[in-house]
Amino acid sequence: MSDWLVSLEGTSAGHQLALFLALLAAFLHAVFGALQKGRYDPWLSRGAIDIFYCLMSIPFVLFVVPWPEAHMWPIFAGAFVIHLFYKLLQAQAYTKGAYTVVYPVVRGMGPLFTVIGAYFIFGEIFAPMQWVGVGVLLAGIFGLALYNLIFLVSERDTLWAALGLAVMTGLFVALYTTYDAYGIRATADPFTFLFWFFMLDGLVMPIIGFLRWRRMDAPPNPGPLLLRGFFGGIVAYFSFGSIMLATRLDKVGEAAVLRETSTVFAALIGWLVLKETVGPRRIALMSLIAIGAVIVEMGG
Repeated sequence: MSDWLVSLEGTSAGHQLALFLALLAAFLHAVFGALQKGRYDPWLSRGAIDIFYCLMSIPFVLFVVPWPEAHMWPIFAGAFVIHLFYKLLQAQAYTKGAYTVVYPVVRGMGPLFTVIGAYFIFGEIFAPMQWVGVGVLLAGIFGLALYNLIFLVSERDTLWAALGLAVMTGLFVALYTTYDAYGIRATADPFTFLFWFFMLDGLVMPIIGFLRWRRMDAPPNPGPLLLRGFFGGIVAYFSFGSIMLATRLDKVGEAAVLRETSTVFAALIGWLVLKETVGPRRIALMSLIAIGAVIVEMGG
């Protein structure tokens, strides 16, 4: 499968597959965010998710994928640090603010800075119409954030802290998207990067989650929490794995922008599953996000 995937790089078929993978990542990332923010403390949820995708990776790194080349170890170390800071900021942001408040800001920061980073690192250039699409998409995402800032009253005391953490998290989204694209292109077999990344990335948050669980006055039953972690681990594999493969097959900037249609899915999940309020204004702003993504794709 690795040889087939590599053979599609730079081809029309590769572009179409990258488009599908980016949109799949968008939907699954919204599901992933809801799993982390939902019923349990986000630190516990993330710890449970990480331990499962770490354990799932071990058989693959030992028996399936080729061993990483020597130059990959510093790259893995960099990815480990970047993703750790991202996860710490993300969990803290979810602690301070509602899912539909934090998520749009995080995802809005990501594509803009990723497009800029892709220009400097990979030499990618967006057409003028694609920049129009980026502007429309960002208008929708930051419009959602502004709407929350004006009308959300229940969490007013922690709203500014949540938004500040969300902005910082979004910067790390851009950083890890660009860095992971560099990493997955640096090895001959893309699945070597994926499975080793997931194994190493899942080592720290389970420890933090367990320590937090043990200090709680009324810690939740570990059974349902671990079940959520199991499903979250599977979702993480397909979500993060899809976007990483998309950035190897095609332009990093386009994949990053298309992934941010996850904000639309996130708002729907927040409304339907988490019972958070989504009114007509939010629906209109979500439509801008979707329209912006279409313009980016059609304008290339």
